[in-house]
Amino acid sequence: MLEFLRTHMDLLTVLWLFPIVFMFHDFEEILTVEKWTRANRQKVAALFPKWFPKWLESSFHMTTLQFSRDVFWIFLFITLAALLAVQFSFYPFFILFLTVFFLHVFTHVGIALYLRSYTPGVFTAVVLVLPYSLLAYDRLFHEQILNWSNLFLSMAMVILLFPFFALMLIKERNRLIGKKQNDEKRGVSRST
Repeated sequence: MLEFLRTHMDLLTVLWLFPIVFMFHDFEEILTVEKWTRANRQKVAALFPKWFPKWLESSFHMTTLQFSRDVFWIFLFITLAALLAVQFSFYPFFILFLTVFFLHVFTHVGIALYLRSYTPGVFTAVVLVLPYSLLAYDRLFHEQILNWSNLFLSMAMVILLFPFFALMLIKERNRLIGKKQNDEKRGVSRST
């Protein structure tokens, strides 16, 4: 199968597929995340340690529009990474984002198994993201753009940097949720 794909799909196609696969995956999340979080908030709070739901409180109040804004920015960075790889043969950002994308599959599957239910994005994570990631890694190895030490370095960077970026994202979401709640309170107090 990989030989067939190698002969019928060039490297540029594999690189440009990244933003496309990302959007298909995130369309599933965009369409389901708000309704799912509202319906499963109590279940998540009961299954995780007490501090965990408080840490993700903003995610429970996130609207589809707010989530779509986050997705938009990630999409821009992934598209830029693909563009740099295609136009300038500059691959570090592409490999870094591909690693996040690949590891992201396991968070979807792990959370779905832990909650014993569907979670937003799990279907496309398994059906699209995992096969695409493996195809992209295979192609990058085959073209000698990627080797095992670069892959492990990329994974280590993601594991080290992810908590920092996740905290920044959650902090910003919490700020926006707090601002929205304050605006709503002021609006209520003005109308009374």
